[in-house]
Amino acid sequence: MAHTDAVRRPGSAEPGALAASHSPDRPTWSDDPDAVRPTVLIVGGFLTSPPLYRRLAARLRDRGAADVMVAPVWLPDWLLMTRRGLGPIATRAGRSLLRAGEMAAASTDSAGAPVLVVGHSAGGIVARLLTSPEPFDGRRLGAAGRIGAIVTLGSPHLVSPHGDIGGRVARAAAGTADRAIPGAFFAPRVGYLCVAASGVEGRLDGDGRARSAHRFYRGLLGPASVGRVSIAGDGVVPVESALIDGWQPIVLADTVHSQLAGAPWYGSEERLDGWWPAALGAWHAALRARVEKAVPGPDAGAARLAAHRAVATDPERREDGQDHDHPDQRDEDGLLGRQGVTGERVRVAPQLP
Repeated sequence: MAHTDAVRRPGSAEPGALAASHSPDRPTWSDDPDAVRPTVLIVGGFLTSPPLYRRLAARLRDRGAADVMVAPVWLPDWLLMTRRGLGPIATRAGRSLLRAGEMAAASTDSAGAPVLVVGHSAGGIVARLLTSPEPFDGRRLGAAGRIGAIVTLGSPHLVSPHGDIGGRVARAAAGTADRAIPGAFFAPRVGYLCVAASGVEGRLDGDGRARSAHRFYRGLLGPASVGRVSIAGDGVVPVESALIDGWQPIVLADTVHSQLAGAPWYGSEERLDGWWPAALGAWHAALRARVEKAVPGPDAGAARLAAHRAVATDPERREDGQDHDHPDQRDEDGLLGRQGVTGERVRVAPQLP
C-alpha cells in the first residue's frame, strides 16, 4: 500500500479535485509567474521515512509554499535498495511528482505551476534522476517538464568511483546522473540550487568525531582527498561533494547533515532562511524562462542534442510515436514506469506554459 505525507495550506484542494477544479477560464501560472507559489515535493535521504520531514514541510508552508508533499519512501525501501537498486525508489518519487503536479493544478496559489523539488542527501540524486531523458534501471522518467526547480541539501553529487563509499554511490545513481544530465542540464527552464554545509570539520588529528568525519569524507572523495589533513563538510557529505558546476551554490556554516545529530541541520528553523529565498528565486526565474521561451545555454544544448539524437536513432526509444528529432522535445516528453518487466508505461502529459 502506498503512503503519502502532505502538508496543505488551508483551503487548498485535494489532488482528486483536479478534474472538478480545472476550467478553461481559470488563470494559470503563466499569466503571472512571479505571483504564484510553489507546490513542493520533498524527497528524503537514505534510511529516512516521511515523518522525519513533517517539521520541514510545515516550515516551508509557513514561508509561502502552496502545498508540501513528502515522497512516500520509507526506511524499508532504503534497506531493500541494497538488493533491488535505486530504481524502485526513483519510480515512487516519480509517481509522487505526478501527485504533486495534481496538487499544484488544484491549488489557486500554484495555478498548475511546475513543482519545486527539494531532495535531502540521497534524495537529491533521485530528484536529478527524475529529469533524465535516458532510462535508469529500466525506468524512463524524463519529467523535467513537470519540475520548476531542483534544490539539493547535502547530496553527494561529486563522488569518486575509487572511494569506498563513493564507488557505491556512483554505481547506484550518481554516475548515471553525471552522464545523462550533467550540470544544470535543463537550465534556464529548470532552476538548480545545491546547498552544502560546513558544520563538521573532518581532521586526521582531531577528536573522535572529527576523525570519523574525515574517514567518511575520504570514502566519498577517494584519491582526491589523500594527504589532506582537514576537509569541511556536514558530518556525512563534504562541501565539495555537495556542489555541482553550473548550479547556484550555497554553503551554510554551523550546519550538520541530519536532524538527528543534535545540532541545526538544513531544515532547521534557523537555517531555512539561508537557502529557501534562493530556492524561490530559482523557481520563479525558471517559470519566467518558460514563459519567455528561453533557449538553453550552448553547453546544455549541445549535451541535450546529443542525447536526443541517440533517442532518434533508437527504435525502442521512439516507439511512443513522438517526434524526438527536435532537441527540445525529449525533456517535455516524460514517461514514468518500468520497462522490460510488464512492458507497461505510464504517459506523463507534457507540461508547457
